[in-house]
Amino acid sequence: MKKLFSLLLAASLLLGCTACGGSSGSGLRTIQTLVEQDYSLAFRVGDPTKDYVEAALAVLMAQGRVDELATKWFGGRIITFERDSLALEKLDEQPQPRDLIVGVDVNSFPMAYLSKGEFWGFDVELAMSTAELLGWNLKLQPIEKEDVYIELSSGNIDCAWGGIALNAKELADGLYTQLGPYVHNDIVIAARGGSFIYNSLMLSGKSLAMCTTAEAMDALNQDPRLPRRLGQIMRLAKGTTECFDYLFTGKCDVVLADTMAIYYFNCH
Repeated sequence: MKKLFSLLLAASLLLGCTACGGSSGSGLRTIQTLVEQDYSLAFRVGDPTKDYVEAALAVLMAQGRVDELATKWFGGRIITFERDSLALEKLDEQPQPRDLIVGVDVNSFPMAYLSKGEFWGFDVELAMSTAELLGWNLKLQPIEKEDVYIELSSGNIDCAWGGIALNAKELADGLYTQLGPYVHNDIVIAARGGSFIYNSLMLSGKSLAMCTTAEAMDALNQDPRLPRRLGQIMRLAKGTTECFDYLFTGKCDVVLADTMAIYYFNCH
């Protein structure tokens, strides 16, 4: 059922994005799904920061702010936090002024990334709105996805956002706790909408552009036949945006990317 919902959601987003700039000819379509994953926020076990952030997000959902940001970045209302306009009022203690240190993976375009030296992305804007509502001072800290537990346990950050797919074993072992999942995100092989590549069998001899992250390489290796089938694999240091530049300028045939990035590019 969950996978069916995700497929229907993806279809509705792609149709909706046609109205805001994308089309079957100029947009992107998924050729092969390599990894299915969910994004969540991570907190230290027992840290009341989670209660305040959860309440603030529920209020922002009720106010329509989260839907507004999701539509801006992805072309659809796809983020799933609870909605409760009175969530902050229900807390035992009201939030007091403090710093909120949020760890973000800046390799998670369009969830979090650096643009001209500034943090940007959907999760970054959402963290800004959350901190503003709580009356807290937001501080953003770049982290690696695989270091969430280390960063939290050491006190370097209060929570982890920015396109974080949490480690299931670490969650099960109680090393940290999560808020969410709040959005489903696959890692896929995608082609231009107007290309003649329709399925994984048609990838033989084709060129692929991908990021240099360990996560991207792990995703590629999910299908052992895929690296052998492809004609050329280009690992690009400048991330997802460079991969899509290669795709639309004809320097490669397909890209390895997140579905969230595809939603973004199909709508902008």
